[in-house]
Amino acid sequence: MASSFFAILDDIAALMDDVAVASKLATKKTAGILGDDLAVNAEKATGFLSSRELPVLWAITKGSLLNKLIIVPVIFGLNFLLPVAIKIILIIGGFYLAYEGVEKIIEYLFHRKDKAHTSAKEELEEEGMEAEKKKVRSAISTDFILSLEIVIIALATVLDKPLSVQIITVAVVALIATVGVYGIVALIVRMDDAGFKLIKRSKNDGFLRKLGNLMVNALPMVIRSLAVIGTIALILVSGGIFVHNIDYLHHLLPGVPSIVKEIAAGLIAGLLAVPVMAVIKKLVTAVKK
Repeated sequence: MASSFFAILDDIAALMDDVAVASKLATKKTAGILGDDLAVNAEKATGFLSSRELPVLWAITKGSLLNKLIIVPVIFGLNFLLPVAIKIILIIGGFYLAYEGVEKIIEYLFHRKDKAHTSAKEELEEEGMEAEKKKVRSAISTDFILSLEIVIIALATVLDKPLSVQIITVAVVALIATVGVYGIVALIVRMDDAGFKLIKRSKNDGFLRKLGNLMVNALPMVIRSLAVIGTIALILVSGGIFVHNIDYLHHLLPGVPSIVKEIAAGLIAGLLAVPVMAVIKKLVTAVKK
């Protein structure tokens, strides 16, 4: 009986070794998309009142975890029953990400002045709970598409492994994608508070004061940078989905660097998606009335 117990322990240890190796490989493969995920979600999680930053971030994190709980079993089921459906879902998600990225660019280029002329009263109204919920829903929707690609890439790296290794590896990568990304986002959005605490502790003198001032002054620049990086990431991720999952685009213009093709594909897809989404929104509004 003791020998069988130790045999089980050996099997578990061997399984954990396989999972550790597979998780390391899968994390490397998804590193690029995780970086894009961080940029996009950091940009999505900023712009709230200071007192609401952590509650909002927690709401998005819970939504992200729920996304993974839905995506992981669905992707395993589709991979077993209908593998071609995964590509179709990815491409639809790619159009959504492209739409979000291009819409931000259009808003910046053509509607910036409209936003600048918004009255203080209207801005206060827009910062209500309904606006907050809308932003959280948007962040969770974007996270769903990015999570989908992370899970699919992670699964693709372990398809030659036993099912138990596949499941645990994908679950580990999915957990890292949520805890790691949103943990870093939390550090970013609370950077100014940490800076103020350092200034207090320094008694307005020395290195801690300089570091605190740097953190406080850097936060607006970091947030503006994240808005730009997040938009570029949306275009790149969507373009990458099209280039890597549509054979024609993958083999088109082989001499052109992949990143150029991905940006072009993302921009074109976004420009096509914007008018379609505008029509869908009008139809939804009409139905609600």
